Amino acid sequence: MNLIIEQGNTSTKVAIYDKGRVEASFFYKKFSVDLLVPLFEAYDLQKGIYSTVVDKDEALAVFLQERLKYFLFFDEAVKLPVTVAYQTPQTLGKDRIAAVVGASYLQPGKNLLVIDAGTAITYEVIEASGVYRGGNISPGMTTRFLSLHNFTKRLPLVQEEKDIPLVGTTTVSALQAGVVNGIVFEMDGYIEALRKIYPDLLVFLTGGHSFYFETRLKNAIFANINLVLIGLNRILEYNVER
Repeated sequence: MNLIIEQGNTSTKVAIYDKGRVEASFFYKKFSVDLLVPLFEAYDLQKGIYSTVVDKDEALAVFLQERLKYFLFFDEAVKLPVTVAYQTPQTLGKDRIAAVVGASYLQPGKNLLVIDAGTAITYEVIEASGVYRGGNISPGMTTRFLSLHNFTKRLPLVQEEKDIPLVGTTTVSALQAGVVNGIVFEMDGYIEALRKIYPDLLVFLTGGHSFYFETRLKNAIFANINLVLIGLNRILEYNVER
């Protein structure tokens, strides 16, 4: 079985893969080596990959190196099943490229746009040839709400709700409508602009807020919250095969 660890800005996801399928998955707000010990007792873990967008946990890496027959720390030296045309690959977020690999694995030979709606919203383009062209980074929904509250004196801190008006009629609804609708227009705008270049473009939506925006976009999309985990498992298997 494969152990997949995705350490993000605010949480860590762990998945157990068996023959390409998710056997189990776990979500942690705070993560440490101690949390992995029961997993090694419960599952026959042989291979693993550790990806992080924050500082590498050296103790965790050493633990995995000792316990797994094959361990891969995901850095810029790791071989990928796609070609990266990004000019600064050393600064490319590992979650960004993993999501691209995941989408390409699910829809091979297609022109793809991958939107990851999390702390930041990222937009990634991979062509049918397997070349990752690059992407854009924008503030995520929670980040926008926090910024409006923290950088002004009177605007309250609000959260998204199920029903958002087009035009706000109170300060709270104006903030909600401005942030949520702004993101929707941004996403739809990118999709429409890229479809002028790639008429057959397929769109993947992932990240913590993916299902919130899935029904709000006017364009057809594939929503898959596990796209990064799928990509990390594919990267692991690709390197094992080599």
